[in-house]
Amino acid sequence: MSEKTILTSDRRPRAVGLLGGGIIGGGWAARFILNGVDVRLYGPSNAAIERVQKVLCSARRVYRQLTQVSLPVEGTLTAVSSVADAVYGVELVQESAPEKLELKQQLLAAASQAAAPGVLICSSTSGLRPSLLAAGVRHPERLLVAHPFTPVHLLPLVELCGGASTTPDSLERAAEIFRAVGMHPLVVRKEVNGFIANRLQEALWREALWLVHDDVATTQEIDDAIRYSFGLRRAVLGPFSVGGGATGMRELMEKWQPELRSAWTKFTDVPEHNDAFLCKLAEQSDARTDNWTVAEFEDRRNDALVAVLRALRTQRCGAGETIAYWEQRLRDRAPQLDGGETCPTTSI
Repeated sequence: MSEKTILTSDRRPRAVGLLGGGIIGGGWAARFILNGVDVRLYGPSNAAIERVQKVLCSARRVYRQLTQVSLPVEGTLTAVSSVADAVYGVELVQESAPEKLELKQQLLAAASQAAAPGVLICSSTSGLRPSLLAAGVRHPERLLVAHPFTPVHLLPLVELCGGASTTPDSLERAAEIFRAVGMHPLVVRKEVNGFIANRLQEALWREALWLVHDDVATTQEIDDAIRYSFGLRRAVLGPFSVGGGATGMRELMEKWQPELRSAWTKFTDVPEHNDAFLCKLAEQSDARTDNWTVAEFEDRRNDALVAVLRALRTQRCGAGETIAYWEQRLRDRAPQLDGGETCPTTSI
C-alpha cells in the first residue's frame, strides 16, 4: 500500500514498552521518542539506559539532517525494573532480546500476562516464526513479528509477520502505528523463517563469503562491487522493477534465463567457519582503508544514509516516499500559531 493512499489520522501510541536495550532496542527507543512517544524500557543490563541514551543522542543529530520539518516534543524515557512495569499503560510492546527462542518466549509470555488485553505484542526477531514465539502467550491473536533493520531510527522498513493465531486487525493496527513514526510496514504473506529481506540479504552474504573463501575477491573488493553498482540501483528499484510492465518482465526473463540456470553461484552452501577462514576475514578487515572505530563507523554510516534518503525524498522514490509522508505528518501535527498559521518549515 502506498503512503499516498493512507488516511491522515494520527495513530501514534502515547507510550510503548521496550524489552531490551541493545542496538535494536536503542534504535526503537530513538525512533519512538523522537516521534513524541513515551518509552518504558526494561533492560536487564545496568548499561542499557546508557547505551540507549547514546543512540538517542546520535539520532537527534541525524534527524536534524534528515528533515527540516519541526519534530514533535520528545517522548520520555523511563527505565523500569520488570517486564510488568515496562508494559504498564502502553499500547504496544516491542521485544528486542538476543536471538534465543526460549528467552524470547519467556519475555513475550510475561509481557502478555501483564499487559492489557488490547496491547499489541511484537518481536524484533530476525528470523524466528511468530507461531514459535507464541508459546505461553496470553491472547496470541495480538502477537506478531515486527522486524526492523539497523539502524532502526533511520531505515524505514519493518516486516510484519503474523502467526497462526494473529488476527488481520492486529497486523493492520501495527502497520498504522509504525507508519505514524515514519516507517514502511511490509506485511509478510506467509509465516516463514527469515521473512523477506533477511532471506535475500543472507543469500547475498553466503555468496560473498564464498568469494572470499575461494580467493576470488577480498572483503574490500566485494563491498566496492556492491556499493558502486547495483547497491545504488537497489536504493531506487527492487529486482523486479523493470520498464515496460509485463512485456518488459518477459523480455528480461528470456534474456537472463540461461544465466539463471548456470552454476555462477554457490546457492545455499556456506563455507566452513574454521580458524583459517575466520583469520582470513579478520586480516582482510584489518587491512582495509576504511577501518574505522565503531563510533566512527556508525556516524559515517548514518550521515551517508541520511544523504541517500534525502536524495530519494526529492524524487518521492523508494524509501524517500516514506520520508516525505512522515514529514507531511509532522507538518499536520505541528502546533498552530496565532492566526491559524502553522510553524514555518522548509522542505528538503
